[in-house]
Amino acid sequence: MPDVVGVRFKPSGKIYSFEVNGISAKPGIWIVVESEMGLNLGLIVRSRHHMEKPGQKLKKILRIATVQDLEADRNNRNLENEAGTFCTNRAKRLNLPMKIVNTESTLDRKRLIFYFTADGRIDFRELVRDLASKFKTRIEMRQIGVRDEVKCTGGIGCCGREVCCKLFLTSFEPISIRMAKKQELALNPGKLSGICGRLMCCLGYEIDQSHKKSPRKKAATGKGKDKPVSKSEKSPADKTGIETAVTAVEVRTETATESSKTQSSQTTDKKTEQAGQAGQAPLPVRKATPSQKEKNVGDRQKADKTRKNNRGKPFNKRKKFWRKKK
Repeated sequence: MPDVVGVRFKPSGKIYSFEVNGISAKPGIWIVVESEMGLNLGLIVRSRHHMEKPGQKLKKILRIATVQDLEADRNNRNLENEAGTFCTNRAKRLNLPMKIVNTESTLDRKRLIFYFTADGRIDFRELVRDLASKFKTRIEMRQIGVRDEVKCTGGIGCCGREVCCKLFLTSFEPISIRMAKKQELALNPGKLSGICGRLMCCLGYEIDQSHKKSPRKKAATGKGKDKPVSKSEKSPADKTGIETAVTAVEVRTETATESSKTQSSQTTDKKTEQAGQAGQAPLPVRKATPSQKEKNVGDRQKADKTRKNNRGKPFNKRKKFWRKKK
């Protein structure tokens, strides 16, 4: 289990884990690390802690930043501004439909990274050749979206404060119009969209707290059908006793219908016995007449059968079938 610290390279950027490597690293200290892009200056924002089973091999901290490292980082700001201006002018001359948003340089100036936005794919090979011949270093072009553009440049939102992505958001969560509907907001694109033209990130701040699913209320029911529900068996939601009275009435109606059915069956049995003792004929039993729906089903089956038998026969030898009009 290696000891690691959390390092951030940009304000409100992602936090990356680096192995301490025997250095007394504390939060608020600037350090020099070797990242994927090269040698970079980072700030420790998370104290030392143990990491169990890291997903990939962690890189180690090289050293604590010295005065020379901080001075070199300040000098790189001038290089980044110069490279951004040159790249913008060169892209206009080459008629490339792209917008240069930001420029970054590694601490040792071995790589220059240009961030740009565009509607589609762009062939910038000639632009990269011009940049490489001008600055004599490795050039990398990265296309970003409109939300990342606002995160780089910053701005003032409709609330009057600086945009959240520039202040504290480290990643962009998916935002949908359902969040606005659940909060009963006016579905006006002008009011729900931010500077980037997408739905505002603040729509997702309160959606988890204000719209949690409440537990369903369970209806109070008795243990037996004939036994009415007692006060002790009421559910916590049944405070007024209305649901209990309804269930008791339903139980009584069910028992009344069952008793009426048994009484009617007993009376019919008695009548048949009396008729047999007197030597009379037993009462006729009514047969269930087929309903109209069953008749329609039978007619349909008969029609399908005749159509099946008539296939392949000449018209003069086919059986005709039609429904009788009422």
